Amino acid sequence: MQDFTLKIIQTIAAIPAGKVATYGQIAAMAGNDRAARQVSRVLHTCTSKYQLPWHRVIGAAGKISIPKDQTGYLRQKKKLEQEGVQFGLGDTIDLSEFQWPG
Repeated sequence: MQDFTLKIIQTIAAIPAGKVATYGQIAAMAGNDRAARQVSRVLHTCTSKYQLPWHRVIGAAGKISIPKDQTGYLRQKKKLEQEGVQFGLGDTIDLSEFQWPG
């Protein structure tokens, strides 16, 4: 496993309940602020193996990246709400309140 991939996994695993992080933020914290798509790939391939809190990773605009018409969208939203993350207008998460670290 590449060092960068391991750093992505460690960063995602560190996101606490009730907080979110963006794909780009995780990439930057892992050492490459231009690798948000790599974060997505790691989530798809490593979530089960490493039991990553995939639902805590969202888009830069403070929204769930899964299209609303897919079941994964509601699943992710429900998991976040169960942890206390609140959604505002347009299902947007207030990053000033819920973004990790912070």
